[in-house]
Amino acid sequence: MKELTNELKEHIIDVLNLEEMTPEDIDNDAPLFGEGLGLDSIDALELIVMLEKVYGIKIKDPSAGKEIFKSVSTMAEFVEKNRVK
Repeated sequence: MKELTNELKEHIIDVLNLEEMTPEDIDNDAPLFGEGLGLDSIDALELIVMLEKVYGIKIKDPSAGKEIFKSVSTMAEFVEKNRVK
């Protein structure tokens, strides 16, 4: 799971162009939206596209995104259970 969380952090940095950040800068349990990383709804869309491209995961229920993208840890759990690739 640690490998997956680091992989997700790298994808987040890459997809959202957070060039000044490293995976170590992102706390696994910090909120991705609001206070933590401060992501917004456009970032959420980019993360949804990334999950589909990289892991073959389609999020059918948009309201589920709130729970999935709560933190890197919650994303990793979701990817672990739902990945196709």
